[in-house]
Amino acid sequence: MNNIGPDYERFAAVYEKKEKDLLKDYFNFLRIPSISSEMEHRQDMIDCAEWLKDYISHTGLEVDIWETTGHPTVFAEYNLAGRGKPTVLIYNHYDVQPVDPLDLWDSPPFEPTVRDGEVYARGAVDNKGQTFYVINALQTLLELDGKLPVNVKLLIDGEEESASPGLSAILNQRKKELTADHLMIVDGGMASLTEPSVNLGARGVISMRVEVIGSKVDLHSGVHGGTAYNPNHALVEILAGLRDSSGRITVPGFYDDIVELTSREKEQLDFSDNEEAYVSMFGVKPAGGEKDYSPRESSTIRPTLEINGISGGYSGDGMKTVIPARAVANLSSRLVPDQDPRKVGKLVSEFIEASAPEGVEVKVRVSQGGGRAVRVSPKAGVIQAVVKAYEEVLQAKCGFLLMGATIPIAALLKEVSGADIVFMGLGLGLDNIHAPNEHFGLDRMKMGFITIARTIELLAD
Repeated sequence: MNNIGPDYERFAAVYEKKEKDLLKDYFNFLRIPSISSEMEHRQDMIDCAEWLKDYISHTGLEVDIWETTGHPTVFAEYNLAGRGKPTVLIYNHYDVQPVDPLDLWDSPPFEPTVRDGEVYARGAVDNKGQTFYVINALQTLLELDGKLPVNVKLLIDGEEESASPGLSAILNQRKKELTADHLMIVDGGMASLTEPSVNLGARGVISMRVEVIGSKVDLHSGVHGGTAYNPNHALVEILAGLRDSSGRITVPGFYDDIVELTSREKEQLDFSDNEEAYVSMFGVKPAGGEKDYSPRESSTIRPTLEINGISGGYSGDGMKTVIPARAVANLSSRLVPDQDPRKVGKLVSEFIEASAPEGVEVKVRVSQGGGRAVRVSPKAGVIQAVVKAYEEVLQAKCGFLLMGATIPIAALLKEVSGADIVFMGLGLGLDNIHAPNEHFGLDRMKMGFITIARTIELLAD
């Protein structure tokens, strides 16, 4: 392909001129440990929201902080494009995942480090890096043209990694501010830069915590072994019963509401798999899904029920022969369209509680957050604009995928805004998102900057 136009060139020139100063600001953004799930970082969340408010205020957008029952949301807008011009709502988030295990990081997670053209830090890509190039693309358009060609609203969430409970609770009362023609969720990725893609949907999610309680205190396994029911045994028995040998989830009613894709809908999507590449990148075979579906299908159009963590008793070096008083597991379920997170959470929790063996008590706490799955048509104007922008910037034909991950608030935000939606981003599979040594390429920061600027221009046509 060779469809690079003068707009690409002028954006690239501006970025290269400003790059040193931009990276300095980006690193300051990354240094704020805005971990939404850990309450000891409450002040860091407030500081990060204030940092964003101050930074965005210099772009020409009006900016405000919306208080929620949880962490604050940053909202900014530009409404001077003129009558008849569309309104674009762009969603990002400034909160990040916890950093443990800390000893697996090669450099401190909140001290950005550049190695081989990649910035290593928590939030480097998810989602501070992508938030940062969005803000600066808008600022550059204003600097170059004196105005934006469309009306723009920025919504930067402080709780996406915790399922956005605070923002979700105030969406309806903020409906007027959030109404838009197009909604861009800039918090995603693609398979590779040589095979760019736009995501036509994301799975939903619901999570829960399972606690198995036995004795009042840990018991000596020599004295009580064979008498007291070990909560670890009970927990692994319960968890093992959640799936059968074919990978299907055994919870009654779990699959009832799913509507399968038609053959025509499937033809629009890329479900190709490369097992060798997957093993090379992640060191594991793609064998964890349902046997009747391919790995790509299992990770995008099928629901899951995963065990995210287990604890109970002593797991350090050496021996401590105890029967633990309790055992705990964290579970999450990725959902597909037409599955209700609350209904699925209730079905799974009731099944687990009913599976409790005699001698232990089982408690399941379903998270208050969660989110429905979203799936959209490739014909939407915002999707076509992003496709064209990616093809210009990456010089490769852009295809369509479904995202296996979840943007918990996406379905609600689409409903409240009344907008067409696109899921986009420049994250890659090897970026270690949610893991130690998360990183984002300096080249992709520039690509994202230009892509957003071009998409905004194209949406004005």
